[in-house]
Amino acid sequence: MSITTDHTTEVTATAPPSLTTTTATPPPDTVIVRRRTIDRILIGFGIVATAAFAIAGGLLLWGNQFSNDYVSDELSSQNITFPTAEALTEEGRTDLLDYAGESLTTGEQAEAYASYINGHLEGIADGATFADLGGPERAAKAAVADAVAADAPQSDIEELQATAAGITAQRDSLFRGETLRGLLLSAYAWSTVGMIAGLAAIGAFLAAAVMAVLVIIGIVHYRRTPKDQEPALA
Repeated sequence: MSITTDHTTEVTATAPPSLTTTTATPPPDTVIVRRRTIDRILIGFGIVATAAFAIAGGLLLWGNQFSNDYVSDELSSQNITFPTAEALTEEGRTDLLDYAGESLTTGEQAEAYASYINGHLEGIADGATFADLGGPERAAKAAVADAVAADAPQSDIEELQATAAGITAQRDSLFRGETLRGLLLSAYAWSTVGMIAGLAAIGAFLAAAVMAVLVIIGIVHYRRTPKDQEPALA
């Protein structure tokens, strides 16, 4: 007896779902910022920054010119001239030989001449200042008054008077020297401020130039981005 077995395999094919293009809808709380909008914001910021740096540079440059002109005019009006090289060498101020015979017109020269004056002031009263001699001067004058009141010998009174006069003369010299030295150092300080303002002006103008280049690049990018193809940034 023959047995015939018929194996039938049923295969059910499932068709793949149709592929459709869908546009994703962002959640309600998503903020979409267009690339052209970002470009406009950055361009506007760049323009403001460029203008601010340019204005700051102009003001700093004006401050530099004002400081230099003011210091030069004030120093020139004093008609101060450095001693000759021979005189400076005799005084032991070889550190000032570069300025020998020059007229005082710049802040750097003012600082150097202030140093020259200070060297003389240190030799007037063994390094004492105008304020330091205030007490000795009052004491010397009081000693003269006491000697006169006590009917001291004339020679003693004259000696005390000479001592008091010497201290007073020293104080007068120190006062004039310290005043002139202070004015010269003030001129040097203003010239230094002017120099710093000039350097800052250069930096501000360079920053303005860099920002201007970035603005131009931003404008080019903005114009090259089509309105209907620009990417959206969430």
